[in-house]
Amino acid sequence: MLVSLFQRKCLLVLTLTSLFLAAGNLVSGQNSVAVADIVTDQFFNGIADQAAQSCAGKGFYTRAAFLEAQGSYPQFGQGGSADDSKREIAAFFAHVTHETGHMCYIEEIDGPSRDYCDESNTQYPCAPNKGYYGRGPIQLSWNFNYGPAGNSIGFDGLNNPEIVATDRIISFKTALWYWMNYCHNLIISGQGFGATIRAINGALECDGANPDTVSSRVQYYTQYCNQLQVDPGNNLRC
Repeated sequence: MLVSLFQRKCLLVLTLTSLFLAAGNLVSGQNSVAVADIVTDQFFNGIADQAAQSCAGKGFYTRAAFLEAQGSYPQFGQGGSADDSKREIAAFFAHVTHETGHMCYIEEIDGPSRDYCDESNTQYPCAPNKGYYGRGPIQLSWNFNYGPAGNSIGFDGLNNPEIVATDRIISFKTALWYWMNYCHNLIISGQGFGATIRAINGALECDGANPDTVSSRVQYYTQYCNQLQVDPGNNLRC
């Protein structure tokens, strides 16, 4: 069948548009992976369902809350190749699993008894009678993290840190805020899962400080990589 000149022009426009969009994705470092297609109900609930009914996090951490929060961080899970996306998602949820006990804990055990106020940080000064202990999926800690996280997300991190333990969307946003600032580039640039451990808790775990917790994180990461059918890569430890 003969193709008219008009049809050929339309095909040319569509082809050029597709090439332009593809080139734009390459420049921005984004791929076409949909995070929701990787973080399925089966994947998310496979983690959360392991939390006991008595857990504070039972019903607090939901896939819907994660995906809504992730909408504010469109670069998450979409950098590099499709395999890079899977590795990043596996890495993020490996740390979440370790930090929260399969999404059981919202707040750090014995958190109120611990001092996470860095008084030398004058940019984000501690408010009276406020605790900056671990809360949320990655257990955001310290005034110098609560302050900028709140400024970025839209809550008063210094005067109302408790909201990270009561608002599930904000809770996931704090985890993604920390991840995108300190871990995202490490994992998609090929520095390995071990680099993300160092970024999250390196002083207390890396360089032989606590090899058992490192092994725990690595175990979850490799498990999730297997589920997502992606090679975990090198440099798994720190």
